[in-house]
Amino acid sequence: MLLSLEAFKQQRFDQVAAKIMADPEAYLAFDSVSDFYKAVWLDEFPQGTTWSATGLDDGAEQFYAMIEYANHYLYISRTERVTVKLGIRHHYNKNY
Repeated sequence: MLLSLEAFKQQRFDQVAAKIMADPEAYLAFDSVSDFYKAVWLDEFPQGTTWSATGLDDGAEQFYAMIEYANHYLYISRTERVTVKLGIRHHYNKNY
């Protein structure tokens, strides 16, 4: 049986994302963007995962984050309500 490291990492990303989606309030209690970048649970994602966040500065109550690995992403929005979406980016080969 041939195992793919990339497939394993992608599966790990999806597993961590599913945990966050199941209980977002347990993961998204931040007072600042800096708190997001210090979150220990970010280390649960596989090596090669990138993330960015915006909001919560100067007393703002809105927070947005994008966590990505390969072509999968986890989008997080906390405004009046929390929205967490797992998605896949599709790359199309355009030959003209």
